[in-house]
Amino acid sequence: MSREKSDQKEDAFIEKLVSVRRVTKVVKGGKILRFSALVIVGDGKGRVGFATGKAREVPDAIKKAVERAKKSFIRVPLKEGRTLHHDIVGQDGAGKVYLRSAPVGTGIIAGGPLRAIFDALGMHDVVSKSVGSRNYHNMVRATFDALNSVQSPKSVATRLGKKLNEIVNRRDSYYKNNSATVAE
Repeated sequence: MSREKSDQKEDAFIEKLVSVRRVTKVVKGGKILRFSALVIVGDGKGRVGFATGKAREVPDAIKKAVERAKKSFIRVPLKEGRTLHHDIVGQDGAGKVYLRSAPVGTGIIAGGPLRAIFDALGMHDVVSKSVGSRNYHNMVRATFDALNSVQSPKSVATRLGKKLNEIVNRRDSYYKNNSATVAE
């Protein structure tokens, strides 16, 4: 019995529907009507994925998109389980997204599909700005481009062959020096 409950908890994903579009294909006999759905799926613990699905009915399109999104999960390292480790920029086509880490209590300051991504990811404090294309697909892909390049201080220290506290202290001193110049 407890095994069944643990399996149910593992399968508890956060699913966010970003957009549904009606798509028509004109053929000799008339029009073929289909629906396209863009879905974000996450576990709320640092894993998230997105996908599109097309079908003749909306529920079928959403179901296909959710299944595909679960196969395309990426893991994003979170600072204290609530925000990003560093500021980052992502770009896809004409869509450009700026993501900034934020202090405790800031909340999710994001619009449209970015909010859905951060909710599914389990991020609590982040500031984002979308520039350029307002197309949902471009914004989602740009955000995933940014999230793919997020690195934790531990992975940076391992790659550079340094100790973790050297990386963290250097980062903290950088932010303290730059915040003093901005305040002036």
